[in-house]
Amino acid sequence: MGRKSPIGEFAARQLHTKRKRLLWSDSYYKRKALKLDIKSDPLAGSPQARGIVLEKVGVESKQPNSAIRKCVRIQLIKNGKQVTAFLPGDGALNFIDEHDEVNVEGIGGSTGGAMGDLPGVRWQVYKVNDVSLNELVYGRKEKPRR
Repeated sequence: MGRKSPIGEFAARQLHTKRKRLLWSDSYYKRKALKLDIKSDPLAGSPQARGIVLEKVGVESKQPNSAIRKCVRIQLIKNGKQVTAFLPGDGALNFIDEHDEVNVEGIGGSTGGAMGDLPGVRWQVYKVNDVSLNELVYGRKEKPRR
């Protein structure tokens, strides 16, 4: 027979401490309380970050699709960590050169994970040298010459 919960007029304190103790068996609570997801996240919990382009890479998509998705390896300015970021849009790779400064955001996969058929790619580029990548792809703006 398991331990019964305290009942009665003065049981609130015991109920409270018991609930707090039992919460730690919930893996989602534990990860949140110990801030494990923020510690392991290269962006350190923030929604966006700036980085410098190290190289252009082509990532092969997962089965059953067959394509080479255009991505870039970037080094984050805030902590020096390296991540792979996806380039959305047709011909977006042509607007990005090495040593460009790009802004990245989450790609919108479930619980901060990868999106669709891209293995291990969790971020996408949305700005290049403070110009929207979308505007560049549609030809509404030109990339500033340094």
